Amino acid sequence: MAAVLACGSTALLSHRSAGVLWGLLRRRAPKIDIAVPGPVGRSRPGVRVHRQQGLDPTAHRRVDGIPITSPAWTLIDLASCLNPDQTEAAVNEADRLDLIDPESLRAAIDLSPIRPGLGLLRSILDRQTFTLTDSQLERLFLPIARRAGLPPPLTQVKLNGFRVDFYWPQLRLVVETDGLKYHRTFSQQTRDRRRDQAHAAAGLTTLRFSNAQVRYDPDHVRSTLATVAARLAND
Repeated sequence: MAAVLACGSTALLSHRSAGVLWGLLRRRAPKIDIAVPGPVGRSRPGVRVHRQQGLDPTAHRRVDGIPITSPAWTLIDLASCLNPDQTEAAVNEADRLDLIDPESLRAAIDLSPIRPGLGLLRSILDRQTFTLTDSQLERLFLPIARRAGLPPPLTQVKLNGFRVDFYWPQLRLVVETDGLKYHRTFSQQTRDRRRDQAHAAAGLTTLRFSNAQVRYDPDHVRSTLATVAARLAND
C-alpha cells in the first residue's frame, strides 16, 4: 500500500506484485511493481514503476484495500515478464480461483491496447480455447487413430442415451473430445460424469482427449489409443 500511495493517486499494484496478491504467484519479486497511466516519476528504492498507456478504470480493482490491476490486466503484464510455462500456470490458477476464465480472458485481451505480453498470452489461449467442428475434428483425429492401428470407428452415434464422438464396437471403446482444457461449467462436468458412468455400466471403456491434445499433441493421443486398444483386444 505504501508503494502504491508513494506513486500517486492513479497508481496500481501490477505485474509480479499483483500476481502475488491475486494468488497467481507464490514468490515475491525483489522489487514492488507499480503501474501508472502517466509519465513515470522519480525512482524509489525497492519500487519498479511501469508507465502503461490505456490503463483505464476497467483495469482498477482493490484487494485488501490495495489498488491493483484487474486479473486480466495482471495476466497480460505477467506474460511480459514470465516464460510460457509460468504464464500458462498463472492462467490456470486464475481460472481455478474463479478470477477469470480463459474465454473471458481471450475477450479481454482482444480489447486491450497493444502491450508486451499480448502475443504470448494469445498463443497460449488460442491453443486452449479454440473449438473444432465435428468435421474438423474427424479430419484431425481419424489419421491419428489409423496410426495407432485402429480400424475406422463409428462417428456421432448414440449409445446409452448419449451421442458419442467415436466408437469402436469390436473393442467396446468410446472416445470423447472436450472443447476446453481449462474451464468447464458445473453442468457440463455433471453431464460428462453421467455419460461416462452410463458407458461404464454398459461395459464400455471411455477415453477423453481435449481438442488441444488432438491438434497439438497427436503423439500422446496415438500412443494412448494404441496402448488401450491392445489391452482391450486381449481382454
